[in-house]
Amino acid sequence: MGNPLISLAEYKVYSQINSPNQDAEITLLIPKVSQLIKTYCRQSFNDHVDDPKVEQFSGGHSELILKEHPVISVASVELSTDYGQTYTPLTEFVDYAFSPESNSVLPIGTGTFKKLVNGYRVSYTCGYETLPEDLKLAALDLVTYYRKNDGAIHSPKAPGSNAVQIEYISTASLPAHIRRILDLYVADYT
Repeated sequence: MGNPLISLAEYKVYSQINSPNQDAEITLLIPKVSQLIKTYCRQSFNDHVDDPKVEQFSGGHSELILKEHPVISVASVELSTDYGQTYTPLTEFVDYAFSPESNSVLPIGTGTFKKLVNGYRVSYTCGYETLPEDLKLAALDLVTYYRKNDGAIHSPKAPGSNAVQIEYISTASLPAHIRRILDLYVADYT
């Protein structure tokens, strides 16, 4: 599942929880909510800060667009002429350069990377060493949402009635205040 976006201690401070009574529930939810956010946004945020992400490309384009951002550093760009069985390192600023504006690796000298099946492998570190505060807030709120929302909104009793009305949620969408934050971080591969 990767690294969690928030910790149990951060959540307990945010929610003003002082007892360990709900620790098991919260500890279970944090990695699941973290993965939901990563899947929704199509990026890992903090999984590849220390451990490099490795992507393979087949070339045939003027750039190799990296999926994750922000890129911390490009560790290596390698070339394979045998369909990815073996790789030879390319030299930075001689064979390629990284462009932070386009989040891509560009060839030097030639206009495009030659079309080769599994011909290029890029290893790079990326993400946030410290998660942005708005993204952390979305994670905290989403844990609260799943803790408190069991799939139904419990309405108070109507005056003069002994019955409690339960209205089931009919939408599969995230709460608007959380979705607004996450939409800022959705990776666009177009």
